Amino acid sequence: MRLDEARIAPTRDEEWDDEQRRVLASHIERGSVLNIFRTMAVKPKALERFLTWGSYILGRSNSLPARERELAILRTGWNCRSGYEWTQHVPIGIRAGLSDAEIEGIKHGADAGGWAQGDVAILNAVDDLTGDFHISDASWTALSTHFSREQCMDLVYTVGQYTQVSMALNSFGVQLDPGQTLDKDFPR
Repeated sequence: MRLDEARIAPTRDEEWDDEQRRVLASHIERGSVLNIFRTMAVKPKALERFLTWGSYILGRSNSLPARERELAILRTGWNCRSGYEWTQHVPIGIRAGLSDAEIEGIKHGADAGGWAQGDVAILNAVDDLTGDFHISDASWTALSTHFSREQCMDLVYTVGQYTQVSMALNSFGVQLDPGQTLDKDFPR
């Protein structure tokens, strides 16, 4: 976590206007509105568009398999030092098939060793994108060996989305949701 308190306070249920309730409806129906959405609900029109793109990134239309998508999201969150993002996506990554050892390895990237070559290609591409905002020729060649053109595009879209999310979370000071604990290794 970059900030110890929110710069933009998450909205409370009793503060929501009709537009905010409409945009948050699916989250309200599930009985849990996370701090990211409570914070973004300050600007409901932006949140609405954010949720549309986010549903593409996390949905079936994204051609990356869920495990590989979560590998990319977690490495992006780690590189962006977004404690909220990391904390939210570790359990999602585990449900998508990442092991506890792989979650630990994500912290060290491709250098952690033990990765399949396709995983190394993803980790290196994420490091390129979050470090230089461009996938190097060597990384693109490796990525293209393991993934289709559409999957390579979806990887760029996914890392771009979660870089943006991480910037917002870090800058707005979105705090962990109740019951969550930040990974002890997480860089501040």
